Amino acid sequence: MAIAVLVVASAPAPSPAAAQRLTATEAGLGGTIAVARHTFAGAELGLGYRPGGQSRFALALAGGTEARRAAVRAQVSAQFLVTPAARAGIGLYAGLGAAFTGRRAGPGAGFIALLVGVDGAPGRRGSIGGESWYVELGIGGGVRASAGWRVRWFPGWWRG
Repeated sequence: MAIAVLVVASAPAPSPAAAQRLTATEAGLGGTIAVARHTFAGAELGLGYRPGGQSRFALALAGGTEARRAAVRAQVSAQFLVTPAARAGIGLYAGLGAAFTGRRAGPGAGFIALLVGVDGAPGRRGSIGGESWYVELGIGGGVRASAGWRVRWFPGWWRG
């Protein structure tokens, strides 16, 4: 019993940073294509918030064309990040959400959206934030593929 108390007492205390959850705010810019009865292709702006742990809440807004008409696509999702603090390599994630598409002179439609994705070094902190690429593949209103560049802003205690 005394040995166990000595071992616990001599263990180093965790640093304040280790006890805090890694939160991040993200912005992304890329291209997206959704192949269905009519193919949508356009530029995508993404916003995300990582409240800590292994989750991210994301919004992707895209403007482009569908059936040669101006169109929009919006998608919201809750995502599970497999390795949210990885500073090197890739991070895998999966998400579930909802998508909406609409085009000029045509009806809009809503869908359940499922996605999987990879991004470069999701926990890396750079000069602006954690800059990296991302690639996503999903279903919801057709098969959707998206790729682009993502910038992250981490709290001040996250050093890298």
